[in-house]
Amino acid sequence: MSERERLAGRVRNLERRALLLGAIRRFFDERGFVEIEAPILVPSPGLELHLDAFAVADSDRWLITSPEYQMKRLLAGGLERIYSLGKVFRRGELGAHHNPEFTMLEWYRAGAAWTAIADDTEQLVAAAARAVAGTTRLGALELAPPWDRLSVAEAMRQFAAVRVDGDESADELRARARAAGHRVPDGGAWDDVFFGVFLDAVEPQLGRERPVILFDWPRPLAALAREKPGDPRVVERFEAYAGGLELCNAFGELTDPVEQRARCLRDLDERRARGLPAYPLDEKFLAALADVPPSAGIALGVDRLAMLLLGAADIRDVLAFKSDEL
Repeated sequence: MSERERLAGRVRNLERRALLLGAIRRFFDERGFVEIEAPILVPSPGLELHLDAFAVADSDRWLITSPEYQMKRLLAGGLERIYSLGKVFRRGELGAHHNPEFTMLEWYRAGAAWTAIADDTEQLVAAAARAVAGTTRLGALELAPPWDRLSVAEAMRQFAAVRVDGDESADELRARARAAGHRVPDGGAWDDVFFGVFLDAVEPQLGRERPVILFDWPRPLAALAREKPGDPRVVERFEAYAGGLELCNAFGELTDPVEQRARCLRDLDERRARGLPAYPLDEKFLAALADVPPSAGIALGVDRLAMLLLGAADIRDVLAFKSDEL
């Protein structure tokens, strides 16, 4: 296929993608959010185990994997409703649903619970669907609120027949998974066992006729989320799924600098144990946490949302250029 033919086949999708970006900005502007531009070069790209950042040669900087650290510093400075719509970069992410360079939408609400962000998500996706597709119904999938809401424990029990509490050991979870007929390898950390079952048996079933908000994530998958009051086995985290696609990841934000530092150090130790790059701590982010009010925030994959709204099977169909086309 010639370059001209390749681009001609995407013209309509790129025009509709532009409508999506405009709809996103209108949505937040109408609700009093301030758009911020996140830096591209950062001193720490984050320590979560799934992150693999691009190092910038001859410098002590990395390409940003998420603007989360910088946006929380802005919350500490007094901004209350903010969003960022821009590029982020992650190594090793190439496939039908992934590209190493992708567009991320993040937004934060000071003084809000994770449920307010979940409501935003439902309303935003519906507004985007109307702008891009002219309807909130895409085949059998209805995107209009309210969406289904399901805890991780309920989803694992319903679709995988595995009990997950959040305080069991990796060996205990492995035994439960095997008793339910799932093939899981010997050894491995708690998250390896969980995702071995979740990605195979649960995720493909989510959000087929109506999107679902999957909440109450187990404590070993806390990332930057705070504990759920009254139940330390789970955290205030949710992910949204529609048509089998994961769209976003959200937290009731952890704002305790002591706990956050402890988690960062644990992640750093685990990264070293797994032979992963050991990135530095972002001391300015950790120092700012003491001034961050109770908040909730989310990261949403814009390319994934475009795929959903345009019925694209591969992320390349909603990009001007995928990385392997450059």
